[in-house]
Amino acid sequence: MKAVFLGSISVLVDTSEIQREAFNRAFEEAGLDWHWSRDTYRHMLTESGGKDRIAEFARAREAEVDPAQVHARKTEIFQEMLRESPLSLRPATARLLESARERGLKVAFVSGTARGSLEALLESLGGAEALGISLVTSADEGLAPKPDPALYIYAMKALGLTPDEVTAVEDNRPGVMAAKAAGIATLVYPNANTEDHDFGEVPHLEAQEDPLAA
Repeated sequence: MKAVFLGSISVLVDTSEIQREAFNRAFEEAGLDWHWSRDTYRHMLTESGGKDRIAEFARAREAEVDPAQVHARKTEIFQEMLRESPLSLRPATARLLESARERGLKVAFVSGTARGSLEALLESLGGAEALGISLVTSADEGLAPKPDPALYIYAMKALGLTPDEVTAVEDNRPGVMAAKAAGIATLVYPNANTEDHDFGEVPHLEAQEDPLAA
């Protein structure tokens, strides 16, 4: 193994509830009488794409909404909340990054999230370099979102790696599907709102004594 790919913001810091609150604040600002409960949001997380979730929710209610505008405001609110919140690495990820440093492995943050959100998160954790992260992908790459494997393929090409040289860690089903479609060995580290999802036989990061032993 030569690299670890972290596939989601919530693999580093469990921001799932911050995300949900940001959606609800954006709805309120837009004058919408919507409120996504945890149960509603958990169900939605089986698919990727916040803007698509807003669009589908609006269609189901025959509501006239500009999904892109609402989602853009949600992203702004989310970034503000990240900068205002005390954040720390999730325990298993902290151990994983330490092990990667000791072994001299490359680390990439393979996300399709808005670049500004990734920067806000990384800044709160001391920056990508401090975490040992050498590559950060985002929505700015203009690639198909997960579960399409395009982001993983892009990251491997950028770092000169092949699938058998990488282990990925994801926190949701679309991310797991993307990594596996790219041929990458995958671990799952569910967040507070995906912990009840069915990940099949994908090993959990927390259950691995040494996930980088391969």
